Amino acid sequence: MAKIGRPKSDIVKDCIITIRMSHEEREKLKDYAKKHQQTITQAIKAGVDLLYKTNNQKTEETKWHSPKNP
Repeated sequence: MAKIGRPKSDIVKDCIITIRMSHEEREKLKDYAKKHQQTITQAIKAGVDLLYKTNNQKTEETKWHSPKNP
């Protein structure tokens, strides 16, 4: 008999993170996700990626614009 269900992914996602937030914060997140046709998980992952990219960009700018040490 053939296996039924979702196919296995190459990327194992076995880490679980939980956070506590206020009702207002949760509603903002739900509204954002709904407006952008995303799940709450997708919205949070996109936010984390944005933070990472923004931080990396600032780090790269600092490397190029900082004065050199003698």
